[in-house]
Amino acid sequence: MRHRNTRREFIRNLGISGAAANLVLALPSLGWEASGQKKQRVIFVFSPNGVIPKHFWPDEEGEKFELKRILEPLAPYRDQLLTLRGIDNRIKGDGDGHMRGIGCLLTGVELFPGDVQGGSDTPAGWSMGISIDQHLKNKLQADANTRTRFGSLEFGVMVPDRADTWTRWSYAGPNQPVAPISDPYQMFNKLYGNIQNRVMLASVLDDLSEDFKKIEKMVSNEDRQILQQHAELVRSVELELKSELQKATEQKTSDNTPAPTDHAVPKLPPNVQEQNDNMPLISRMQTDLMVNSLMSDFTRVASMQITNSVGNPRMRWLNIDEGHHTISHEPDSNEDAYEQLIKINTWYSEQVAYMAKKLKETPEPGGDGSMLDHTTIVWTNELGKGNSHTRNSIPFVMVGGGLGFKTGRSLNFGNQPHNRLLLSITEAMGHAEKTFGNPDYCGDGPLTGLV
Repeated sequence: MRHRNTRREFIRNLGISGAAANLVLALPSLGWEASGQKKQRVIFVFSPNGVIPKHFWPDEEGEKFELKRILEPLAPYRDQLLTLRGIDNRIKGDGDGHMRGIGCLLTGVELFPGDVQGGSDTPAGWSMGISIDQHLKNKLQADANTRTRFGSLEFGVMVPDRADTWTRWSYAGPNQPVAPISDPYQMFNKLYGNIQNRVMLASVLDDLSEDFKKIEKMVSNEDRQILQQHAELVRSVELELKSELQKATEQKTSDNTPAPTDHAVPKLPPNVQEQNDNMPLISRMQTDLMVNSLMSDFTRVASMQITNSVGNPRMRWLNIDEGHHTISHEPDSNEDAYEQLIKINTWYSEQVAYMAKKLKETPEPGGDGSMLDHTTIVWTNELGKGNSHTRNSIPFVMVGGGLGFKTGRSLNFGNQPHNRLLLSITEAMGHAEKTFGNPDYCGDGPLTGLV
């Protein structure tokens, strides 16, 4: 078995570095699989403002269950689906329901007192503890066999630029919120290098291709296919970025404003209205970048935060002009609002389904099934239902086999604190803990019946 340091020296001697080096390090023919350790990945996905329980949760428990309207997009992945009803966020203390909903969701602990005033209750600050994604990142980075280039990656879709309790769900520690990257340009830049101008953007894949050529004759046919697939994925994202850049340039020109120069690439998109209207595009591009990153073993822990707590996008592509949060406050008797909320949450479900699709279509490096077989998507929310602001039966839906849970089931845990689920996740990733977050809500430890 080759030692990891030996392989790094081998790659460095070939003059390969950066993104290409990290991908090559993960190739099976260079000895990673010889460690005998199964590669596990987890993705946390957030969408806001609760759901419509009647059209979300299956009525039946066990393996024979019927998917309701909101979860119908996940039907192709039914065998790898796990719905967990009856998981409650019991964390109390400072902050309103939305603030505690998102700020305590992955941390399982109270918010500090602060000066951010919500719509009700007391003001609050940041979370008092680390979030489960960053906890796992630290554990994996401490082991040379599971260490990756980034440790974790935090993606966003239309997350506001402002930093407050409603806009952060990932924490590196107490009072240490982690900001997601909502701009695909910035994420591409982080992953593959400087793209401050169009020439640099065009050259990124050329640099990767040259590095791949140096190594392709030294690896197996299977590994060459992995390299080729990664190059194709990066190229598709690159072309999409170029297309959006061109649209931004044409828009600036039509507005009689200066077009961007090679040294002044605009963010994608340049303002809030365009962010809103481009949410489907940005969501797809961020997912593509995420799957590329996971395949390259840049990270094994990722998150996708779609908007924020009290998120209020206007989903005009669904023929809905009112903001999501505004609609979520309407009573169930408002039939139009009720139907719109079903459509909105179905769209969020479609984003999870697209992520599962990309993982399912991507072979696992090493030939052991698909990447979805080694990755678990954990989709959740800050509320159980928007107009009641309940944090009981918070949506927790899992897709994929990365955590080793028995899937193809609908489960109902009654009323269990979500801290126990966080314990189950860290245990499934090989790092069991006695408590996570507030120990008062850890009960008898990890949930039973998941494996």
